[in-house]
Amino acid sequence: MNHRELVESGDVDLVHHSMAKRFEQFFELQFERLRLPALFFFSVLSIFFAFQAIQLKPEASFQKMVPSSHPFIQKFLSYENELRPLGNVVRVVVESRKGEIYSAEFLNTLKQVTDEVFYIPGVSRGGMKSIWTPNVVWNEVTEEGFVAGQIIPPDFDGSAAAAEQVRTNVARAGIIGTLVANDHRSAVILAPLQEVDPETGEKLDYAKLAQRLEESVRDKYNSEDINIRIVGFAKIVGDLIEGMSAIGSFFAITFALTVLVLWLYSRCWRSTFATVFCCSLAVIWQLGIVHLLGLGLDPYSILVPFLTFAIGVSHAVQNISTMAVERVNGRSNIEAAKATFRVLFIPGSIALLCNAVGFSTLLVIDIGVIRELAISASIGVGVIIFTKMFLLPVLMSYMGVSPAGLTHFSKRMNGRYRWAHAVASVTDRRMAWVVVGVAAVVLGLGYSASRDLKIGDLDPGAPELRVDSRYNLDNAFVVDHYSTSSDVFVVMVTTPPGECGSYPVAAAVDQLQWHMENVPGVEATSSLFSAMKKVLAGQNGGDLRWESLTRNRYSSNAAHRLLPSELFNSDCSMVPVLMFLEDHKAETLTRVVEAVQQFAAAHSTESIRFELAAGNAGIEAATNSVIKASKPLMLGLEYAIVALLVLWEFKSWRVTVCIMVPLFITSVLCEGLMAMLGLGVKVATLPVIALGIGIGVDYGIYIYNKLEYYLEKGLALKEAYLETLKTTGAAVALTGVMLALGVATWIFSEIKFQADMGLLLTFMFLWNMFGAVVMIPALASLLIGDRGRCSSKVYLKQGSAQVTGA
Repeated sequence: MNHRELVESGDVDLVHHSMAKRFEQFFELQFERLRLPALFFFSVLSIFFAFQAIQLKPEASFQKMVPSSHPFIQKFLSYENELRPLGNVVRVVVESRKGEIYSAEFLNTLKQVTDEVFYIPGVSRGGMKSIWTPNVVWNEVTEEGFVAGQIIPPDFDGSAAAAEQVRTNVARAGIIGTLVANDHRSAVILAPLQEVDPETGEKLDYAKLAQRLEESVRDKYNSEDINIRIVGFAKIVGDLIEGMSAIGSFFAITFALTVLVLWLYSRCWRSTFATVFCCSLAVIWQLGIVHLLGLGLDPYSILVPFLTFAIGVSHAVQNISTMAVERVNGRSNIEAAKATFRVLFIPGSIALLCNAVGFSTLLVIDIGVIRELAISASIGVGVIIFTKMFLLPVLMSYMGVSPAGLTHFSKRMNGRYRWAHAVASVTDRRMAWVVVGVAAVVLGLGYSASRDLKIGDLDPGAPELRVDSRYNLDNAFVVDHYSTSSDVFVVMVTTPPGECGSYPVAAAVDQLQWHMENVPGVEATSSLFSAMKKVLAGQNGGDLRWESLTRNRYSSNAAHRLLPSELFNSDCSMVPVLMFLEDHKAETLTRVVEAVQQFAAAHSTESIRFELAAGNAGIEAATNSVIKASKPLMLGLEYAIVALLVLWEFKSWRVTVCIMVPLFITSVLCEGLMAMLGLGVKVATLPVIALGIGIGVDYGIYIYNKLEYYLEKGLALKEAYLETLKTTGAAVALTGVMLALGVATWIFSEIKFQADMGLLLTFMFLWNMFGAVVMIPALASLLIGDRGRCSSKVYLKQGSAQVTGA
């Protein structure tokens, strides 16, 4: 029925109720005239966006991976220069494979490695530490007073006596367990990093830094005698960027599997090519727009093109099916393409809009990489609306469906559909109650398991990487052979300028250290006053009874002048207190934060304040806090907005309940699965829950859209759902498979969080599909029955909508 026939029938007033419907009618009427201009428009834009896309480069930023507006992070950034050696630091461990480090060969190699690291761009050279650097000294008390010197003196000649003197100096410096291993078989080079190069103003390129560390340090100096190990945030990011190189092969596998499944479904190379071409263009457009917006590809957003491609293909399955059935029913290519557009434009657009909502709710999480992921994914969904809704019907109007494809769909339409009869039985009220009861039990089990879900990391080392990764093996070595952990939590004690060394401050910090050393998970603490006690004892003949705090300001000032400036800031208004933790697991960080906050509440005064937090563990604690606070808000917004969109589409709260309940059950089951697999809610896994909800609603929209059409034709619910299964049901099942295939390849990624995301999304996509096919009709049977409803969606009443396959 065309627009003129609608006017003559008096139904055109219903059409004008919807702007979307008016646009749909305009495009359909102008379809033939607009085909060539549309192809030209898409061609020009595709070339432009392709040029932009090829300029995208993998990148990562320390500040984008932390919640920059959190009080912990803001306080850390206010003292960033002073705290740089305690935050973003690379540790290069040089290990002797043949014995202790006190040999000329090893020490010379260590010097070469130290020099190599010193000249790597991005390293804060003034803060570098090694037993070769002049800022690491030994000191002792003699009859003549304090004596100090470099660990390895400038006149070191490599003799056995000189090497033995180094051993003595190491012991006198008190660096065993920090810069020298407890077993004396390795030494550490500490290299603080600068986020911005002060000379060029350019941001630190983590990919180049990691590559330089590998090529200039590990590859160059690894040998039969020497083993190089590298740990630190920058190395984690570098390994993540390196792991991104395998993404191309995963995409190629996904692409090949998608082509195969589409062809098996349609048996038509024309439809398969048109679909894959349009969805590939969507990926190119997305990457081009991302570059135009000044965003990049970090280890998290690199996965978004997979989602864009998978979402596009899954929606295009509906186009393939509808187009083929229209052709089987005798329509020409152009008329079939117009009918496909008419049937799918509004429900498809609503479904994609729900996808975009699922992504955009991630914007409430104040972490740069998550927000960029949300923006990138929303852009991907937006371009799918153009390529799938407009370009694909135009291409199909030219290419049509092959004779083999028409034969295949004709046989399918006349098939017995025994599986559809079996599934349609869930609309019987008795069976519907059984389905709902089973769903309630599953929901209860999922909720019970989800109560064990934790916020943050649950494993030691770098949870972003696999347990047996090179980085985690290196990190395990450091933990086993050094006394100070790589997980450092820093509390900043602030005072009026010039007062950081006064006795009241010293007493308060000393109490804090004693208090925290008794908290489970804290291995040791260190501060200005830990070192000051030793200096005071040294000033009194080395008598250990003097190794305590002093109320004498002259004595404390004299001791203060002998201590490294990194133990306090330039105007003596802040003292960092370092706490070395067993690990950075969520439970450990929670205990430490609560203990410090309790102490601060009891001991803070106007002149002495305990501020949280810095160090890698402090930053992770802030990240966990933001995720914990954002998760309920994000899920609440997503459910509310998706529910409103579904309500706007179907004008019925009963239908909204039918579609939303399976989504809720799936998200609860996902959280239960995460708890069972030992996965915490963190930067990598939180987006999965949002993505699963936003994308999963597609199934319900497509299924109920067709079910409603048959109900309005007067069919009973069971017969209506049987026809729905014969048509949209098969396409929805394939949609679930296509989405799952698009992300399942991630499971084999070397990057663990990508593997975790792939596993969880595969589960959510398949379970959402199952829930939509089984639960929606069961709930409809109990809430709606055979009543159907009076609908204003004229497009469902048009003759072209009377398809037997979609």
